[in-house]
Amino acid sequence: MTSAGTTRSASLPRYRRDVHESEPPSPFARRIGRRRLIRADAAVAVLYTLFLLLFSGGHEASALLAVPVICAMGLPLAFRRVRPVPVFGAVLAASALALVLDLPWDFFAAAAYALYPLALALPRRRWIPTHAIGVLSAIVIFGGALIGPKNWHAEQLGRLLLGLGVLGASWALGRAVRDRRAYTAQSARRLAETAVGEERLRIARELHDIVAHSMSLIAVKAGVAVHVAEARPQEALDALRVIESTSRGTLAEMRHLLGVLRADEPGAVPPPAPGLASLPGLVERAAMACVHVDLDVRAGELPEGVALSAYRIVQEAVTNVVKHAAPARCRVLVEAGGGRVRIEVDDDGPGERVLPGAPGHGLIGMRERVMMYGGDFTAGPRPEGGFAVAAAFPYEA
Repeated sequence: MTSAGTTRSASLPRYRRDVHESEPPSPFARRIGRRRLIRADAAVAVLYTLFLLLFSGGHEASALLAVPVICAMGLPLAFRRVRPVPVFGAVLAASALALVLDLPWDFFAAAAYALYPLALALPRRRWIPTHAIGVLSAIVIFGGALIGPKNWHAEQLGRLLLGLGVLGASWALGRAVRDRRAYTAQSARRLAETAVGEERLRIARELHDIVAHSMSLIAVKAGVAVHVAEARPQEALDALRVIESTSRGTLAEMRHLLGVLRADEPGAVPPPAPGLASLPGLVERAAMACVHVDLDVRAGELPEGVALSAYRIVQEAVTNVVKHAAPARCRVLVEAGGGRVRIEVDDDGPGERVLPGAPGHGLIGMRERVMMYGGDFTAGPRPEGGFAVAAAFPYEA
């Protein structure tokens, strides 16, 4: 698991904010506005028309005939994004007229320039052989450049074939860009859906770990209070105090989770996530439910995501002991070193903890946390009695 993934498990919104702050956007990734593109097309249309007019200066054709045809070939390009179909038709007709009248001709370059946005905008039609058009256009362009015309008739035919090749290349390029954009948009939607699903799973896992532990302890103490309320009111009062303290702690953790979700809001500072330093408090709450925990922590400073995962695994394992085995004794070992965390939680309580083939959400959540780091997870009854949970996973400092 990379360090980026480690941070993500603890606070995904804050990780996204850090990446955006550390990597400024590329100027090439900025989207150019439609008005700027239209202005650029207008500039291209004017410059291209002037170039053709200058090129036709020594031509034998009458200027009265050449000038309007050339203007019809170049000037409509300024509106190729506004009215792509009429512009392409007008430019193509002007180019064909220039070829027939032997006027200065551009090998359908202007028509190809007008055809490109049309290829981007038109919906996909299966009966149009775009791939074949692209291959044939490439053959015609490169073949014509290598062979060259031999006489006037061959030159006219060659110019026509070369112009059709240019048009076909423009069409194939536009369709390829359109398909690429559609694929990119579809991939972005899939990534967004995957990210939303992962985020929902992460939130559900955090809510389960927070609520299940506290509600288990509250349920145990509420049952004690009901049974001893008349005979031993002082013990019932102690149970109610435990319920009050546990519920307050649960609300604090819920506020922490909401604070993480709101970390992208301006000025919001996410509170610290629970880690190994919070394990003694977990042990104290378990003792209130008659589960005596022997805690052994052999770990130094861990990354925030790793520490949170270790805490949640221990919390869920101890919660299962409270729900299914209290009163019992429980041993918790958390050891970290050499880039690997090892967690062991076992108890001597009676009874089966998990139905065969139908594990609870708690075990699923623990397994998901471990597999997120590419580790190993086992859980099951012990031969000598009780239940054992073992997890080990690597991490990067």
